[in-house]
Parts: sequence; structure tokens; C-alpha cells
Amino acid sequence: MYYADTSVLVAALTNEARTAAMQRWLAAQAAGSMAISDWVITEFSAALAMKLRQGALAPPHRAEALRVFAGLVDESFHVLGAGGVEFRVAARFADQHKTGLRAGDALHLAIASGHGAGIVTLDRKLAAAACALGVSCRLA
Repeated sequence: MYYADTSVLVAALTNEARTAAMQRWLAAQAAGSMAISDWVITEFSAALAMKLRQGALAPPHRAEALRVFAGLVDESFHVLGAGGVEFRVAARFADQHKTGLRAGDALHLAIASGHGAGIVTLDRKLAAAACALGVSCRLA
């Protein structure tokens, strides 16, 4: 199972350079073979709010992206939980200062690895950190 990082979903559901490729890639995945976390849900909403504030996304497009995302969450993704253990693992990952991991990305890796999932991302820095920390990773 692979854990989809927020970058993949934002690219798939908003107008970005990799939108078409991410839509094709997501469509090719079997329903139920992908996972996200509640943290992805939070980051997705925050990313769309930021795009709206920056004028990169119109309110109707944001509403549609949120609607489609909610459908994907309900129908296609396993939503993985995060508790104290995942937060402590994320702290240990973030302690590896040479990786340059931010707290949110460390949490993504901790959740994915804690559930035996690899991570799929568009973020090269996150992918490099995943490899350095022994978390299976795939650049989308």
C-alpha cells in the first residue's frame, strides 16, 4: 500500500503543471490500494485556502476540488490514524537534521511507515528524506 502525500492530491485536483499526469496516475490505482491520513486532509484544505488567498484558485474551483477530494476520501482511500506513537516517531525523524524535514513531512513519513506503507510524493526533498530514513518512497 502507498500513502499519497498532499502534493500529489493538490496537483491532481487543482490546475498545476503535473495535474494531468497525477489524474492519470490516480485513476490507474485500484480503489482501496492507496492511503492518506487525517493530516493529509488538513493540509489539503490549507493548501486550497492558500491558493484562494493568492488568487491562484477561484472560489467555485476550490469548492469543486474539496467536493471531489471528499469523494476520494470516502470511496478510494484508507485513512490512517496518527496518535502519540506517530508523533514521537515524527519527532525522531525530524531530529535527523541533515534531512531537512519539516514537522508536517516528518509526520507523513511516520504515519506511512508506522502502517507499513510507502509514500508517493511530488516533493523531491521529502522523497530524499524518506530514502535516508528507510521509508519506502516513490516520486510520482
